[in-house]
Amino acid sequence: MNRTTHNLAQGGDAWHQHRQSHFNASDAPAMMGASRHRSRADLLREKATGISPEVAEATQRLFDAGHAAEAAIRPVIELAISDELYAVTMSVYIDGLRLSASLDGLNFDGDTVLEVKLWNEELAEQVRAGELDPHYYWQLEQQLLCSGATRVIFATGDGAEKLATMEYRAVPGRADALIAGWRQFAADLAAYSHVEKQERQATGRTPETLPALRIEARGMVTSSNLAEYKAHALAVLGNINRDLQTDDDFADAEATVKWCKGVEDRLEATKSSVLGQMADVDAVCRTLDDVAAETRRIRLELDKLVKAEKDNRKAEIVRDGVVAVQKHYAEINTTMGEHAISLPPSLNFEIANTIKGLKTLSSIREKISTAVANAKIDASERAERVRKNVATLAEFSEHAHLFADRVQLCATKAPDDLRNLASMRVAEHKRREEEREQARQKQESDRLEQQREQIRQEELARIERERSEAARIAQQQSEAAQVAAVTPEPASVAQPLTDIHGVVAGNPGIAREHPPSPHCMCVECRKAFEPTPTGIAESGIKGHGFRYTPVRQAPRIKLGDINAAIAPLSITADGLARLGFNPVATDKAAKLYEAATFEQIRAALLKVLTGARAEATTAAAA
Repeated sequence: MNRTTHNLAQGGDAWHQHRQSHFNASDAPAMMGASRHRSRADLLREKATGISPEVAEATQRLFDAGHAAEAAIRPVIELAISDELYAVTMSVYIDGLRLSASLDGLNFDGDTVLEVKLWNEELAEQVRAGELDPHYYWQLEQQLLCSGATRVIFATGDGAEKLATMEYRAVPGRADALIAGWRQFAADLAAYSHVEKQERQATGRTPETLPALRIEARGMVTSSNLAEYKAHALAVLGNINRDLQTDDDFADAEATVKWCKGVEDRLEATKSSVLGQMADVDAVCRTLDDVAAETRRIRLELDKLVKAEKDNRKAEIVRDGVVAVQKHYAEINTTMGEHAISLPPSLNFEIANTIKGLKTLSSIREKISTAVANAKIDASERAERVRKNVATLAEFSEHAHLFADRVQLCATKAPDDLRNLASMRVAEHKRREEEREQARQKQESDRLEQQREQIRQEELARIERERSEAARIAQQQSEAAQVAAVTPEPASVAQPLTDIHGVVAGNPGIAREHPPSPHCMCVECRKAFEPTPTGIAESGIKGHGFRYTPVRQAPRIKLGDINAAIAPLSITADGLARLGFNPVATDKAAKLYEAATFEQIRAALLKVLTGARAEATTAAAA
């Protein structure tokens, strides 16, 4: 808003010129249809023509008294608020509207305005109650808008003993309504079509007075102007207007109805007079009856016509007003899309209700004009509120799915309320999303923890199996070594066996490929079972704090390899099982044995052979 202070003497020519080019605070009540002294149609006519009504002498005296009271009251208010006030004219430019206000007083801080009204007991009661009529508060709202002040010290007094004051502050929504009202007024001003103002009340005009009917009779009619009277009367009755359009037409018709009733009454009186003077006056009576009958017909026709046509004119004016409002809504909705505003269901009733009790067409038109303007203002305000709400929701476009009821919200909510509601919905949505994400993260964390725990348990189980297997192998090797240590060598053996190349020492011809054995001293077996430096590797098991080198799987030999090593002898899997040696695995049909047990197998075979030799020697000796 761009506010401007004007150095103008109130009441001077420059001040009047300024007012001609601006919409003024003192005109705001009339523009809003709330003025007690001037209609909206009058203000529209004045702004369109530039012609202001002449100020009556009595009105000028009231103005002068008000200025004098203002001058006397200002120092009193200054003393009360401990601040200096000065008269000033200010303007503001809003939405293409030039608004102005002539302030009775404004302090140097610019936050306090003074407005003084001449003492009025009814007004004083409003001031004491702290509740002003629209006739007053629309002016104050524009003063606050133009000045940027926060309050108005509103006073009514006579400049002497009587004084009542109150503090007025802007009421939410009234400034927007005021701007919308001026915006509609500017549109009506641009489309203004001049209508003559009716300064007088239509009183009605009767047809021309009929000539006096003169009849003299003494047993018979001696003289009369009856024929001339009839012709004249019928001509007058035939020229009565039945096309009723204006207030004057209706007033004339209503007066003519009364005139006709008077003619009827006078004819009836004349007829009675004649009948009293003569016995046979048939012609006179028929003539009088004809004129009276026509007069009565015209009277009844006009009476019905006045009622019917006045209702028709009222209905027509109301209908035109409703159509104007409907057109305004249609123009607004061309840019509203899905947010089109709907007509109030009671629009017809509300507009028609404004003319209740009014009799003249001019007053009806003015009331309807004001009602139509207010309806247009309301529509424009609703549309503007919807547009602001649409813009507000556009700020939350990334959460548009939260506003499936956006059309209803934009139509019913105040912009600030909608913004608060939208923020609450988005905040609630984010809170729920955060809760879902936290739940998902916890679920994932629990799953990973379970997985890690499973891995730990599996790894511990594997280590335990490997330890058990290593202990078992060590035990077997230990037992084999003990068996070999206590088994005597055959007597025919010249030297100890050092490998598995043959079962009998000194028989190198048996040497052939053989499965690796930890007890064989050949180069291949020593390489195969040569200890390697213990490598240190992380176990990967969380929370154990030790390191290990994975145990290499023990070599295995087939049953066929064992038989090849002991050839020309042989043994079956069942034979090995009887000696206590079971296969550790199978490869297709082949039985697999731990290679480390071969020396134990050989020792067991030697034991069996030695026992058999001793039995044979004993049998031979016997």
